[in-house]
Amino acid sequence: MQEDIKQRLEQSFPNGQIALQFDGNRLTVQIISDKFEGMSRVKRQQSVYVCLNEYIQSGELHAVSITAKTFAEHES
Repeated sequence: MQEDIKQRLEQSFPNGQIALQFDGNRLTVQIISDKFEGMSRVKRQQSVYVCLNEYIQSGELHAVSITAKTFAEHES
């Protein structure tokens, strides 16, 4: 599951910086990508959830925390 999630995120956010931290069935995701430019916080999280929905629906992931920033936001 962990490797599959990482691959899905890497495909959805090419050239982004992705950090995942698993704690049992809880996941913390940090993504820095210019793909988030112009997106609201909710839209950013929704774009990440698309990659995770299968695992959330199956119960393999119970809780997800997402930080999604552009490179400019991360640098400031």
